[in-house]
Amino acid sequence: MFRRFFKLFGLFLAIFLVISAKVDAAPNWNTNTIQVTGMGVANPNMSVSPAHLSMMARRAAITDAYRQLAEVVNGVQVDAETTVEQMMLTSDIVRTKISAVIKGARIVSEGELSGGGYSVTMEISMFGGEGSLAETVIERPTYIEPIPVPAPDYRPPVVESPRPSYGGGYTGLVVDCRGLGYLNPVMSPVIKRDDGSKIYGHKNLDYDRIIREGMATYARDMSEAGRAGSNPLIVRAICLEDHNANPVLSDEDADLVLYENQHSHFLENIAVVFLY
Repeated sequence: MFRRFFKLFGLFLAIFLVISAKVDAAPNWNTNTIQVTGMGVANPNMSVSPAHLSMMARRAAITDAYRQLAEVVNGVQVDAETTVEQMMLTSDIVRTKISAVIKGARIVSEGELSGGGYSVTMEISMFGGEGSLAETVIERPTYIEPIPVPAPDYRPPVVESPRPSYGGGYTGLVVDCRGLGYLNPVMSPVIKRDDGSKIYGHKNLDYDRIIREGMATYARDMSEAGRAGSNPLIVRAICLEDHNANPVLSDEDADLVLYENQHSHFLENIAVVFLY
């Protein structure tokens, strides 16, 4: 995969030193970004100017950041069953595209470290359109499957304010998965109902839009749930399935979501947040 990249990395080591450390970075599923900080120092035995040493330490830090990005990207879950690394093992095209995504990482901040050395923070977006990680690993469906509708005999419950009257007004959907074990974030999540059928997945949505914006954000609390708008419909998952990646709603709540979506279209607008 990155054989040539790491061969070059080995040559760099003859000139400067990378500060090796275990990668503890992880995708930020609220912002849909991956950010790492690479560090490096120049070889103190090199007889060069201080400016040259700083330049070599910077190059070492960038090399370390690329290494960390590759490791984090490999472990990203595309869906409940597949990681990026698994896709790369089966496709040379995916390997080449992933390599290009990593090499296109942007520098967020950088600077010299006290006592010598250099630090570079780099970032890639998991979504963002053509050339993004999502465009590389999420398959374009041959056609868009319609979002399901509620059961024919479904009638929404009567509720008191301040919730709005049913049949419109919701700006998004929040699925509360807290207390059910760890929700495993994935790039292409599915919302299921208790009978096992799917009510939300990437094949139901505008592909180009989900590649730009993602299908959902993962939030710890409602303060991070801005994607669902100012007046979201909040439902609670009854369990997690498929390696804890996909939340399951009761049939009653699934019908409520589908009923409201017919009026407000928050699913088509990918205004979805998972609390975990």
